[in-house]
Amino acid sequence: MPDYTFKAADGDVTLSKLFGRHAELIMIHNMGASCPYCTLWADGYNGLYGHLADRASFVVSSPDKPTAQKAFANKRGWRFPLVSHAGTSFADDMGYRSKSGGYTPGISVFRQKGGKIVRVLDTPEGPGDDFCALWHLFDLLPGGPGDWRPKFRYR
Repeated sequence: MPDYTFKAADGDVTLSKLFGRHAELIMIHNMGASCPYCTLWADGYNGLYGHLADRASFVVSSPDKPTAQKAFANKRGWRFPLVSHAGTSFADDMGYRSKSGGYTPGISVFRQKGGKIVRVLDTPEGPGDDFCALWHLFDLLPGGPGDWRPKFRYR
């Protein structure tokens, strides 16, 4: 797999450097600040970040520019690292670009061994999936989630 170069708030970073001290990397394919669903997932990952980062490296990738990512993350209190894949073939190569040219959400897990990077798993994200605890809590309600949709802000 190529050692992709991403843009981050503090400069360029390669895929291999995102592993840090770990041999495994969880990368979230996020559609960016325009998507309330991706924001909902990221809000949940923020609460899990310390636990996740103790076991594996964790990063969120989106097409947003690093300055926009940083501003949005600061507004939401996100603690995890973000990288921008804008201007790269990364989302296309990983299968997280739609036929209409937009982006789709998902997760890739990479392993680095002997200088090689291998994607060992990928899975899409979507409403009601196992990666957002909120849906499972809503499932406990007699009416389930009903017609609820995530928002950027609530009263």
